[in-house]
Amino acid sequence: MLDIKRIRDNPDQVREGLKAKNVAAPVVDAVLDLDRRRREKLTETETLKNERNRVSKQIGERRKRGEDTAGTQAEVRALGNRIAALDEEVRAIESELEQRMFLIPNVPHPSTPVGADSSGNRVVRTHGKPPAFDFEPKTHVELGESLGILDLARSARMTGSGFPLFIGAGSRLERGLIQYMLDVHVTDHGYTEMWPPALCNNASMTGTGQLPKMAEDMYRLPADELYLIPTAEVPVTNYFREEIIERPLPVFFTAYTPCFRREAGSAGKETRGILRVHQFDKVEMVKFTSPETSYAELEKLVANAEDILQRLGLHYRVLSLCSGDLSFAAAKCYDIELWAPGQKAWLEVSSCSNFEDFQARRAGIRYRDAGGKVRFVHTLNGSGVALPRLVVALLESGQQADGSVMLPDVLAPYMGGVTRIART
Repeated sequence: MLDIKRIRDNPDQVREGLKAKNVAAPVVDAVLDLDRRRREKLTETETLKNERNRVSKQIGERRKRGEDTAGTQAEVRALGNRIAALDEEVRAIESELEQRMFLIPNVPHPSTPVGADSSGNRVVRTHGKPPAFDFEPKTHVELGESLGILDLARSARMTGSGFPLFIGAGSRLERGLIQYMLDVHVTDHGYTEMWPPALCNNASMTGTGQLPKMAEDMYRLPADELYLIPTAEVPVTNYFREEIIERPLPVFFTAYTPCFRREAGSAGKETRGILRVHQFDKVEMVKFTSPETSYAELEKLVANAEDILQRLGLHYRVLSLCSGDLSFAAAKCYDIELWAPGQKAWLEVSSCSNFEDFQARRAGIRYRDAGGKVRFVHTLNGSGVALPRLVVALLESGQQADGSVMLPDVLAPYMGGVTRIART
């Protein structure tokens, strides 16, 4: 969440930032009003407590002189009742203030392009060239079904649409990609691997910003008050929840998890094949940094995701997301998109975001700076990268005229030496 002091001291700056995110300014006014009322009540409470202490002291002195203090004692009781009532009012105001603060998104970083929607995103760079074919390229659905490595009909019968089923070489490709990416991030990029739970509680989901804003997109287990995670970002970021990190920053983690999203409100978006699904696999990268280094670490985070795609020989581009396309919690974000020849479209496979101290304030994640002062960390995360769109791009980019698919050589050790998937 935002620092209330930041809103109080720079309300116009916050209003402009939220406006760039398509959020109306009245949310700031409502928070400022609650904050003003809370501080007024606290000031009144403090004044009454001082008065109660003064009068209580008089009672003791008067009793020593043998004077009747019944009236003064009644005055003290009245002051106590008023203080108790004010304390209750403060608690109610603070509860409402907290709930409203939880619903205010992060403010975009000054380097974030201003735009209303995805049309305002900027291409930062493009890598490689699109594959050329002397035949009409097939889609991943046609390739997957003809090769017997993707079975959407049976998965729909098992569960419903949006839940992919890989089989044979397809299953091994999915597993191999996960292991390959983890190996690169750990061995070459310096991340520590984590194997976190796939379920998280309310506090964890609130800490990273999924709740309460995006509750409708989550799969919830009401009997246990748990949620299936939409990304490994949730459990990995909450590793340090309500802690002071007692180790040198930055700290890097990488993790594979299955991810679950209802995609509520996504009707009309591309749902053919495995482009938009409710369950998918993803390798995630999470960083905990000092405020002074977080934007340099964001660039390195993007480079780590790009390195995976470069080693796989894929054509991609990096976008700087505009303010109107930023996520709720992000201050700045880069998207990486792969070119899919069968789709004739760019597919997002990674979002790399700097949340600054927005998540850390919600989750209570702090560190000690060089002077020993306790401060909130900056948190960053990025897909390193997400499947199954990576699989889509690999299948469609590596397809051959005979219907087989050539795989990048770097995957051979993870595919039992296989570099070509053919019809069996």
